[in-house]
Amino acid sequence: MAPESKVFTLGDVAKHNTPQDCWLIIDGKVYDVTKFLEDHPGGDEVLLSATGKDATDDFEDVGHSSTARAMMDEYYVGEIDSSTIPSRVKYTPPKQPHYNQDKTTDFIIKILQFLVPLAILGLAVGVRFYTKSA
Repeated sequence: MAPESKVFTLGDVAKHNTPQDCWLIIDGKVYDVTKFLEDHPGGDEVLLSATGKDATDDFEDVGHSSTARAMMDEYYVGEIDSSTIPSRVKYTPPKQPHYNQDKTTDFIIKILQFLVPLAILGLAVGVRFYTKSA
């Protein structure tokens, strides 16, 4: 029977944010990557910038190899208490009011959209008729 993993809060993990003590949260698991900082191909800044938050998206966006994923087991220290991680909020842009610069009513605009092309067509037919009979 496997021993139970230790459960950490986001606050616990956030305290480990220095080059001498660096912990990350990836896929609900906590990793102590302090010994890996110098060996990380992307540099230690990448790992240090991901401390104190859920770094799963950062990790997945890079597209790590299966070898990199297998290496993670070596640095595993426990699980994260998911209730301490803030829920993601989907961004919804604010509603933009309909902007009508010259304050013309929509009804007038629709009439003009119909009449202007009709007037151009009538003018073209008139010019054609006048030049053909001359």
